[in-house]
Amino acid sequence: MEPLREQRERVVCDIPKEGIKNTMNTDSTVLDEANSYKQVSYTDEMRKLSVSIINEEDRQKTLLISSFRPSVVCLKKKLIVLDINGLLVDIVSSPPKYRKADATIGRRAIFKRPFYIQFLNFCFEKFEVGVWSSRAKKNIDCIIDYLMGNMKERLLFCWDLSQCTETSFKTLENKYKPLVFKDLRKIWEKHDSNLPWEKGYYNESNTLLLDDSPYKALLNPPYTSVFPHTFKFQNQSDNSLAAGGDLRQYLDGLANAENMQKYVEQHPFGQEGINERSECWNFYLETIPLLKSDLFMSFLGLLHVEWAKNLSETFSHSIIRMEARNFQFNVDQFMPNDGKGYSLVISKHGRK
Repeated sequence: MEPLREQRERVVCDIPKEGIKNTMNTDSTVLDEANSYKQVSYTDEMRKLSVSIINEEDRQKTLLISSFRPSVVCLKKKLIVLDINGLLVDIVSSPPKYRKADATIGRRAIFKRPFYIQFLNFCFEKFEVGVWSSRAKKNIDCIIDYLMGNMKERLLFCWDLSQCTETSFKTLENKYKPLVFKDLRKIWEKHDSNLPWEKGYYNESNTLLLDDSPYKALLNPPYTSVFPHTFKFQNQSDNSLAAGGDLRQYLDGLANAENMQKYVEQHPFGQEGINERSECWNFYLETIPLLKSDLFMSFLGLLHVEWAKNLSETFSHSIIRMEARNFQFNVDQFMPNDGKGYSLVISKHGRK
């Protein structure tokens, strides 16, 4: 599939306070001086900000902002990352004989979820939208083409299995299905240089992963994901994506929240995330690729700082509780090793 959307020119509101003049001018005042001004407009749903620049030499010195609106607040638009299978469609490997599929792609039967088009339009109106599937690129591209048509051009990105964090394990529910994770840090840290925003533009407070498989979010900070119940084609009366449906209503509230992470924490929805109380916790604790990822390097960095700050070079044994990302660790032994390194005995303690 071709690149989804060219990088759009955005107005970022980090204007220094001394460069802003609050005036009582209406838009007509700005129009009177149109010959000597350049105007840039940025619309974010209910607010319209007009920035007028006198000339290129003074563009950093003077900005006149129309105060036709009572206040001007520049907010980053929130990002929602959508899964496909189980959320927008049901993809079935063995098509049933008693019901005709909406389409067959790659020998898979595709059953569209009721109201998915209305739901997508709602998401594009309220959020920036990306897609992240754990299926191979060639397969997900065909499915996206079928489901979205030209609407796919509105996506910020369309990721597939290649962007997932892979393991050598299989899922609990399917012994043939590889166990993978969707690490949102790859979005926040802009691992793909083609992503149309600057590194740090999106973060824990304004990003949500919407996926029906809770385990795929295990590498992410808490409350940055929501796990709706899986859609199955047998449920022909499903209206979760419709106006007034439970998921649609939930996301409508989320769109108005100042901090998405706090909203998710305070308003649980759908399936519970996997944690130490889950029956499958021990399985995932062992399968998370800790030693193969920069998660472990982050931990070592924190550990080194803690040791340098609080421990003397002559100690021989200490127990330290450290936190790295979402996990807590007990360091049972941490000893200098002839000045060349450290000897560590680490026991995983659990998820925060």
